[in-house]
Amino acid sequence: MSKSLERVRAALQAAGLPIDIRDVGQARTAQDAADSVGCHLDQIVKSIIFRAEDSGDAVLFLTAGGNRVDADKASACAGAPLGKADAALIRAQTGFAIGGVAPIGHLNPIRAWLDPRLLDFDMVWAAAGTPRHVFPMNPTALPKISSAQPHDFTT
Repeated sequence: MSKSLERVRAALQAAGLPIDIRDVGQARTAQDAADSVGCHLDQIVKSIIFRAEDSGDAVLFLTAGGNRVDADKASACAGAPLGKADAALIRAQTGFAIGGVAPIGHLNPIRAWLDPRLLDFDMVWAAAGTPRHVFPMNPTALPKISSAQPHDFTT
């Protein structure tokens, strides 16, 4: 088992959440992930990471699969202009590779915000540390386990 996958498993266990990590093959898009588990596109939790221009830190936006992050709204959430986060920053801050960034199990703390659309569902699916693995969860637990604050940042 990969270290990334193990960190997600441990974070789920520590939070007292069910551990139901599934290998869905390579899911390159949110639609691929939704198709593989048989859910609505918006039930996929996309982890979108930007670089805060003032600090250089990565910031995380957890959004519904069909939504896009609005750069101006996201900058307002972060309180700073945002730029593109490169693979090295994402790996250093979260410990995950692009395409497998989970909302939990990060190597280092990360400021995070949550798309309220995700709270419209009984269950959502998130990356479990690799581009091949996902896990289901009740979205009401997301703010607590990810420290993400619900906020409108989508277009």
